[in-house]
Amino acid sequence: MRNSLLISFIILGVVFFGACTQERSDQPPNIIVILCDDLGYGDLACYGHPHIQTPNIDRLASKGIKLTSCYSAAPVCSPSRVGLLTGRSPNRAGVYDWIPEARNEREDSRDLVHMRTSETTIPALLRKAGYQTCLVGKWHCNAKFNSPEQAQPSDFGFDWWFATQNNALPNHENPVNFVRNGEDVGPMQGFSCQLVVKEAMDWLDRADMEKPFYLQVCFHEPHEKVASPMELVKKYEPVSKNHDEAQYFANVANVDSAVGKLMNRIVTLGEEENTLVIFTSDNGPETLNRYAAAYRSYGSPGELKGMKLWTHEAGFRVPGIIYWPDRLHDGVILDTPVSSLDFLPTFCSLSGVDVADQDLDGTDISAIFNRGEVKRTKPLLWCYYNALNDHYLAMRDGDWKIMARLNIEGNILPSLSNIHEGNEKLVKSAVLEDHMLFLLSEDISEIKEVSADHPDVFIRMQDLLQDQYTELLDNSHIWIK
Repeated sequence: MRNSLLISFIILGVVFFGACTQERSDQPPNIIVILCDDLGYGDLACYGHPHIQTPNIDRLASKGIKLTSCYSAAPVCSPSRVGLLTGRSPNRAGVYDWIPEARNEREDSRDLVHMRTSETTIPALLRKAGYQTCLVGKWHCNAKFNSPEQAQPSDFGFDWWFATQNNALPNHENPVNFVRNGEDVGPMQGFSCQLVVKEAMDWLDRADMEKPFYLQVCFHEPHEKVASPMELVKKYEPVSKNHDEAQYFANVANVDSAVGKLMNRIVTLGEEENTLVIFTSDNGPETLNRYAAAYRSYGSPGELKGMKLWTHEAGFRVPGIIYWPDRLHDGVILDTPVSSLDFLPTFCSLSGVDVADQDLDGTDISAIFNRGEVKRTKPLLWCYYNALNDHYLAMRDGDWKIMARLNIEGNILPSLSNIHEGNEKLVKSAVLEDHMLFLLSEDISEIKEVSADHPDVFIRMQDLLQDQYTELLDNSHIWIK
């Protein structure tokens, strides 16, 4: 009798546990996007860095999907962030370059630049599915931060936000410029990535775990001005060229520490299985000493050509890791092109939010969770008018990449940080010339230009680029005072 009762209890327990597990797996996933600032393709141990130790991030890669063709929406911060949030080319939103803080009216109208409330964002859409939403870290989507004159994080669906306009000031250590839900926080003690993660964990502790959440963690690191804990700096000095390089290595390691704390909290809350985590960067690494404050910018592009602000691969091919224990069990290395533009349609697909009426440039990539094929409806297109290289246009379609100059009567279109009523005609008069073709599946470093070897592909890609750029330019926002 006693054995029969014991067996009955075990069976009931298994049935109950199975029912709870089934109920839990049917819920939409929690979603965390971790976005670094200026982290290079070669800056993590799991992407081949010889010295920087990133065990917490490496663990995500070893248990999830390590993307080797992950792209940001732009080779610079503000447009990259706007593209991630909207699933659309940032040019459509009128965010063409990084946004300086507006202190007065500017001739180039950059004081007007911001993500307008007409843009539909990830948190706004996920709230329709009952998500709780939070932003911590760097915002950089407007010129007038924490001002009623321009839209703020709360206007785009974030229930809770703790952010800065651009960089942590005066540097990563003891920042003074954080704002929490519209209120100045004042001077803080500690390093930015650790403060950002603490805010995220405090918010998670207050959140209702019966409902899904969307958490966007935007680290300032390793963007200049780099400042790192001295115990970490000392650890890296023996393998560094100098103290400044050790500071950079320690900066990335400090981010890894913060990621580890965040993931431990997710485990403690019992939410790890059903939490989809994406770790990536807003663009490629800064060029050492490009300007005065970049003296610690020792970021690595790995084997890629270029750096931040370039339309060669290092400008926007970035680390990309997808971790989701409920759907991913063994580490996978995937070379399928994935863009931050894909996050919005993918998250909405997983949460049951219909975006059929949205004019998106990203693609739903949720098929990869079932080891399926991603069918991209549009090629990936970048148009950056302030590139450090001459080819402002780049497009990837499958394994092929084409680049083009924008020329006016044989001369390169002058570099521009914004399109406004004063230069609109100039931009629209430029023609695509001096094309270059690369086969990225065989030449990740863009060493060999192959248009002569593949004339049919070259013609097809030229025509496709022309069509895609014309459509984008026709639908790019022009700023008018």
